[in-house]
Amino acid sequence: MRGLTAMLMVTMMVPAALHAQDADQSSAIQQTIESQMDAFRRGDVSGAFKYASPGIEQMFGTPENFGQMVQRGYPMVWSPGDVRFLELRDVAGALWQRVMVTDPDGRSHLLDYQMIPGADGWRINAVQLLKNEGLGA
Repeated sequence: MRGLTAMLMVTMMVPAALHAQDADQSSAIQQTIESQMDAFRRGDVSGAFKYASPGIEQMFGTPENFGQMVQRGYPMVWSPGDVRFLELRDVAGALWQRVMVTDPDGRSHLLDYQMIPGADGWRINAVQLLKNEGLGA
């Protein structure tokens, strides 16, 4: 009977441990995205660039090129208002963090951030602007 009780306790603890690990991962991913947005708010393009994946760094070459792309293509990320983190999803082995960002004009935008692990923490590998039909301001 003791063996069965011990086995049940271990079985119940494993999902709790996995949930805690997922929560830690989710928190770290959200912190990475928030830190990059904070750097953009301060006008610190070099600081924002350090959260980009090696592939993004290679694609843009310099923080200035990267900053110009974000300013033109993702103005809501360049100057974010309210930021709400939604679900973190695994899509075909890739982690995607959905984020709702309010721009300075009060419009809401949905974005998906593809995240990859790096030697020094999570890195942003891609950002997709999603259609936000039905979102209020």
